[in-house]
Amino acid sequence: MVRPTYGASAMPMPSEEDIQLTPWDLYCLSIKYIQKGILLPRPPAGGEANLVDTLASSFSRALGRYYHFAGRLAVEEHGDGTVTIPLRPTGEGAELVHAVAPGVAVADIVGSVVQDFLPLNGVCNADAAIDSSLPVLCAQVTELDDGLFIGMSMNHTVGDGAGFWDFLNAWSAINRGDEEHIMRAPAPVHRRWFVDTSPVPIPVPFSTLQNAVRRLEAPPVRLAHGFFTFSAASVKKLKARANDEMLKAREAATISSLQALVAHLWRAVSRARDLPPGQATSCNLLTGCRGRMRVIPAGYVGNAITLSMTPSCTVGETLDKGLGWTAWQLNRAVGSFDEVKVREWLDRWAREPCFSSPASSSRSRCALLITSSPRFDVYGNDFGWGKPVGLCSGPADKTDGKVSVFEGPEREGSMSLEVSLLPQAMERLVADKEFMEAVAIPRP
Repeated sequence: MVRPTYGASAMPMPSEEDIQLTPWDLYCLSIKYIQKGILLPRPPAGGEANLVDTLASSFSRALGRYYHFAGRLAVEEHGDGTVTIPLRPTGEGAELVHAVAPGVAVADIVGSVVQDFLPLNGVCNADAAIDSSLPVLCAQVTELDDGLFIGMSMNHTVGDGAGFWDFLNAWSAINRGDEEHIMRAPAPVHRRWFVDTSPVPIPVPFSTLQNAVRRLEAPPVRLAHGFFTFSAASVKKLKARANDEMLKAREAATISSLQALVAHLWRAVSRARDLPPGQATSCNLLTGCRGRMRVIPAGYVGNAITLSMTPSCTVGETLDKGLGWTAWQLNRAVGSFDEVKVREWLDRWAREPCFSSPASSSRSRCALLITSSPRFDVYGNDFGWGKPVGLCSGPADKTDGKVSVFEGPEREGSMSLEVSLLPQAMERLVADKEFMEAVAIPRP
């Protein structure tokens, strides 16, 4: 268990005041920890002797900057069937695991969904409130035959993908001695933002958290996972094609690179699922509120995401009307962001709490859910001996139709998509010539 160290790259000593969680945070109680990690080259000869001690030291200093990741969730029962769940900055620490995987090479796992290399498998976010010994952040350093895997599991109630990658960026920068990188980054903002009408803290109407988690458990579904990397040139080509189709259709919208790429996948998955033309379909995106809501600063550490939903359309429309039209539906979904509606949701949740279910966002076999972002800095995480050569994620909350988007290894416009589908649909997807022609590096 690594405790925070407060130094040059850290924030001032934290207040002992509880951090109260918002509806965005509490909504995640029933799902599992965020699990992702990076594959690094093997440190140069002589650099392995004190590797784990060095990583533990920089991990401690990163925790000094993100001190609430060293805290613990708590439950306060009020005797009226409700509880409140604060995050207490106790400084008890985050866990760091050191493991060795003899006989396993980087090439064996790059782009895969891995379980043994990521800690806290199967742990629900609410478990950390029920069991105060559970950390909200746990990292694992696994030595491979020809490299290193550094993975993290982070409780989703204490932060979203932006906070996850910001912490990893800080850890790697501290380890390579790049204090200037830390000082240029926005200072972490730990205090949460609430709408004016929200009670603080927010009472959750369950006598125990176990009831909430047990009621929302989803039956296991056998899934197949694919990891597809698209070069910057390939993404640029898809974007140009989509915008050319929009121009011919005399539509004014400008399609982004991400919208063109996701539209390419959406159409291919519809074919792979062998859906009838009249079947309704959707492709919804988790959209970040940083930069869209002035009240959410750049360094905001808590959750700040909302769901952007595509207009109603059919499989036949996405296939017959082309890439540009399909990308336009995604463009309209992103463009529909409405701060007033976000504030209304936050107000309503505080009065009528509900929880995310692993299957709730992609319950229909006709839908896709797009998560994560190509803007997160994955390949800049150089710990001092070379940049990452790949990434992996854990099995937590994988559902049929869930897609995670990452920056590609080329950076500069390349992107990778991690796709989860039913096995037969995945077989058809990797056999889809039109889809695969745009893929630079497949990993089904």
